[in-house]
Amino acid sequence: IRTGRAAAGDPRAGFRRAAEPGPAVPQGLIRAARKSGQLNLSGRGLTEGECLLRVQNLSFGAADRWWEQTDLTKLILASNKLQCLSEDVKLLPALTVLDVHDNQLTSLPSALGQLENLQKLDVSHNKLKSIPEEVMQLSHLRSLLLQHNELSCLPDGFGQLVHLEELDVSNNHLTDIPTSFALLINLVRLNLACNQLKNLPADISAMRSLRQLDCTKNYLETVPSKLATMASLEQLYLRKNKLRSLPEFPSCKLLKELHAGENQIEILNAENLKHLNSLSVLELRDNKIKSVPDEITLLQKLERLDLANNDISRLPYTLGNLPQLKFLALEGNPLRTIRRDLLQKGTQELLKYLRSKIQDDVTNPNGEPPVTAMTLPSESRINMHAITTLKLLEYSEKQAAVVPEEMFDAVRSHPVTTVNFSKNQLSEIPPRIAELKDSLCDVNLGFNKISSVSLELCLLRKLTHLDLRNNFLTSLPEEMEALTGLQVINLSFNRFKAFPGVLYRILALETILLSNNQVGSVDPLQLKRMDRLGTLDLQNNDLLQVPPELGNCESLRTLLLEGNPFRTPRAAVLARGTAAVLEYLRSRIPA
Repeated sequence: IRTGRAAAGDPRAGFRRAAEPGPAVPQGLIRAARKSGQLNLSGRGLTEGECLLRVQNLSFGAADRWWEQTDLTKLILASNKLQCLSEDVKLLPALTVLDVHDNQLTSLPSALGQLENLQKLDVSHNKLKSIPEEVMQLSHLRSLLLQHNELSCLPDGFGQLVHLEELDVSNNHLTDIPTSFALLINLVRLNLACNQLKNLPADISAMRSLRQLDCTKNYLETVPSKLATMASLEQLYLRKNKLRSLPEFPSCKLLKELHAGENQIEILNAENLKHLNSLSVLELRDNKIKSVPDEITLLQKLERLDLANNDISRLPYTLGNLPQLKFLALEGNPLRTIRRDLLQKGTQELLKYLRSKIQDDVTNPNGEPPVTAMTLPSESRINMHAITTLKLLEYSEKQAAVVPEEMFDAVRSHPVTTVNFSKNQLSEIPPRIAELKDSLCDVNLGFNKISSVSLELCLLRKLTHLDLRNNFLTSLPEEMEALTGLQVINLSFNRFKAFPGVLYRILALETILLSNNQVGSVDPLQLKRMDRLGTLDLQNNDLLQVPPELGNCESLRTLLLEGNPFRTPRAAVLARGTAAVLEYLRSRIPA
């Protein structure tokens, strides 16, 4: 490997060996590197003694064909124990890629600035507190990865890196951004997530090539209005900040994804939405939004709309006419016009309901909310109107230990499709539920004290939605395999220590909600067979690792893994959403 023809003295100076014997580098690897110009020494336990790397017998022997040797262009030293890099790195002037991520580096050598051919520099996942000004001389640099370090500021000369296309400074301690960022006119992806930024410089809008901007988890209270002029922007992440409002987006004609959940946004204006013709994902969960403007129906390409956990009391029924909408999350809102059991039935049922109400709006111009089981005056203990008209048997929020027999007696021959026995003190599933097996589709037994699922429940062959959240369940019976039409099951806030094996065999399942349990593992091969599974929520469990093969579950559209003790994928990957997580997992599958 030629280390620079002009270098005087020992041509091996760039590869100083440790005083103590260290891990050997296989000779075959060296011989291959001489021909390919690429050397990968990742994960070999290299320490500070081998400040740059440890390579044996670098000089050419008599048997070497000198005309076949090539300059080293790619050097990977990732996942070692390096605490410093030697200034002798300058003896590798042909380098285009230098990857030293996941080490223990506390500083970088100023000699890096002499690697004039360098195009990619990855120093992420180290302990760097500063970046030397000399790095700003790397005029051909296209990718600079600095995430997961201890940086509190960046050099003012950043604007000199005019060819930079990718910059990741997430998970540091940055409190502001150099104004020279405005000169990075070729930057395509900028990740500022998980820092301490209180504002963004308005000049950032000069980045005319920027397609992805991630500002997740900072302290932003406003977004500069000029941001709305960034015509190339396709993905904007503003989650977990302190925003009280959204900017208007008059020029963001290409914006496809806007993520602004977990802020303090109270008002969603027509002006915020009406220019976003290309928007396919709008995520505004966990805010304080009180109403949704009718203009949301202008977003004709919208595929995912997440409004969960806001203060929304009513929706424009015309939402049901959005032609591409595949996912609509509304749980956790004080909606007066939509029954809670309807929210559990999934997006398509909800949209069908909203469409059906558009005509009602025309015939009922006073806008009176439709009568539901929750708004009916209940003079008697048994609501016969609910049973006969709404096909609903409801006995909820009574704090009762048992469901009275007369509730089942009242059903008689009426075909009940929905049962709601939630928020009581039930210790078991009422056995007489089996009497409803010919018509029952939707069962809500959440917020009780149920410790086991009875075999009577397994007789409900028409069941599509089952809510058992907030109970004392530790397992599910194998007989549940008979529920072949089950599409949605909610088992959140129970006591499962293992993923219930029977679920792998219910192939109709589209949504499995298992958050806030103690699940330690999942079987990715069995999950892959569940080709209808679109949502899997495993937040706040005891997963110590995420199997890479989970990335092959191509049907998954929403995979939630936050709040588990695993180390990878890291939080920055999770924050990018399901597609990014699955792509990351696939990249970790052993070849």
